[in-house]
This record gives sequence, structure tokens and C-alpha cells, in this order.
Amino acid sequence: MAIKDGLLAEYDHEMGTTRRLLERIPEDKLSWKPHDKSMSLGDLSTHLSNIPNWAGNILNDSSFDFADAPPNLTAKTSRSAVLEQFDAAAKQTRAWLDKSDAEYAGRWSLKRNGQELFSMPRVAAFRSFVLNHMIHHRGQLSVYLRLTNVPVPAIYGPSADEG
Repeated sequence: MAIKDGLLAEYDHEMGTTRRLLERIPEDKLSWKPHDKSMSLGDLSTHLSNIPNWAGNILNDSSFDFADAPPNLTAKTSRSAVLEQFDAAAKQTRAWLDKSDAEYAGRWSLKRNGQELFSMPRVAAFRSFVLNHMIHHRGQLSVYLRLTNVPVPAIYGPSADEG
């Protein structure tokens, strides 16, 4: 099996699960935070909806330099805006995943002001910075939903709210 085929199955599953959580964000609580040091529900949802866009640098470039990072996104003000951003990003990223095994095995580097911090195969960078990063923040979102009394959907198995 080609790397792409396995990666697409994983990607589609994780994007579907993420969308199910984003569909439940309560619009009347977008400014809510569980703690002063935490992101607001709107900031977290906006960040989560943008993570697939990071794949462009990983899948299409040989490196990314923090010096070139865009500013943080302004939090979306509605569930529909979050979903619109997520859907567009997920669709674009799926198209970028059309790579050969050799392209996935190619090296990708993270830099700061031109200095390489580390390098790894492109497929590992994609899994780490896109999929695993999304799963991490999706876990946070599931807690935010629970704390705001929104039913949490099944993720990798039944939740307390859905079997």
C-alpha cells in the first residue's frame, strides 16, 4: 500500500471526527474560558479549524521558518464561520496529500531565523504537526464542550453522551 493511501484513510477519519466536535461549539459561549490562562472557546475552535492549512508548508515546501509565520488568527465569531474555514482547509489539504512515497519520505525542516531546529521525513512532520496537533486540540475542545454542558460525540469509541 502506498503511504498516501494509508494517510488518506487516517486523515479522512480524523477530519470527520474533528468536524463533529466543531459542529457542537455553542455560539453563545465563544468567549468562555475554563481558566484565565486558557484559550477562549472561540480561539480554540478557530485554531483547530485552521490546523489543516499547516499541511501546505509541510507537503509542498522543504522547510518552514518561524520568522515567516503569519500572525495568529482572530477568533471566528460564529460556528458557521469556524466550519467554513475548517471545511475549506480540510478540502485543500486533502488535495495536497496527493504525493508519491518518495515525496513523503523527503526531508522537511523547521527553522527559526534560518537556523534549523530539526528535520524529519515529510510524512512524520505531517502526522506530528497536523494530525497529532489537531487531535491534541480536539481533546481540549471535548473538555470545553463537557464543561459547557454540550454533549460530547463519540470520538474513538462511545462517549458518556453517545454510545
